[in-house]
Amino acid sequence: MKSTQSILYMIFSVIAFSLMNTVVKYLNDFSAYQLLLFRSVWTLFFTIPLLLKAKVSILGNNKVLLLSRGLAGVISLTCFFQSLNYLALGTSVSFRYTSPIFAAIFAFVFLKEKIKPIQWFLFLVAFSGVLIIKGFGGNVNTIGLGFIMMSAISLGLIFVLIRKMGNKEDPLVIINYFMVMAFVFGGLMSINIWKSPTPKEWAMLLSLGVFGYVGQLYLTKAFQSDETSVIAPLKYLEVIFMLVIGAFWFDEVYNLWTLLGVLLIMVGLVYNIYLKKSQR
Repeated sequence: MKSTQSILYMIFSVIAFSLMNTVVKYLNDFSAYQLLLFRSVWTLFFTIPLLLKAKVSILGNNKVLLLSRGLAGVISLTCFFQSLNYLALGTSVSFRYTSPIFAAIFAFVFLKEKIKPIQWFLFLVAFSGVLIIKGFGGNVNTIGLGFIMMSAISLGLIFVLIRKMGNKEDPLVIINYFMVMAFVFGGLMSINIWKSPTPKEWAMLLSLGVFGYVGQLYLTKAFQSDETSVIAPLKYLEVIFMLVIGAFWFDEVYNLWTLLGVLLIMVGLVYNIYLKKSQR
């Protein structure tokens, strides 16, 4: 029963994030900064009352780490939104999922965590998927590739910063720092390029924060409910969802090389999750 519940939590999370990504792709007439602004608004609407109710210090303890995590989050999300202007939806999401490779490298350098040779091999397998997609997967725009890899690198850094903070910071404080910085940065950058939404677009823009919050909420619940080795691989369902949505909604075409590259990324990283679990 416990495993079933945690699996359902993760599926809800994947669906919510998939819907958020779909809305971002659909609203490609809006700048990444305006999308970032609306992504943060509704999340703040949820997090600030929860912080006040829990009577948790909004400023947190280690402000340098919190600000660093917030900055990395802003860079990662902005670059991801930018990449969707150049890359197919499934391709962009697949590339972003290489972030565990960079997280492991950052952890190796800054936290002195050990990486076994088999893990390096699996990372190489996953990254070879990126090279296959770039080399043979059709027209992969170089600018889009640059944006999405910057997003993945920043996301990898986020994992290490959160690991460094440990249990010293409330998760709501971490999210709040990120969303406040996203709100300020997105708002300032949108001033000169603001596009007035239609009523339908207002609803879709505001839905970004709702989907993002629901996705994060159920992601947290899933990891709290069961072992990482059971839950983490399910996150890669998002890649499959995005490939299907991209093909049927946005008429994106993925050749066999692209699908092979995506498969290598998923196999390399999912097997690494099980390998790390077996070492504990």
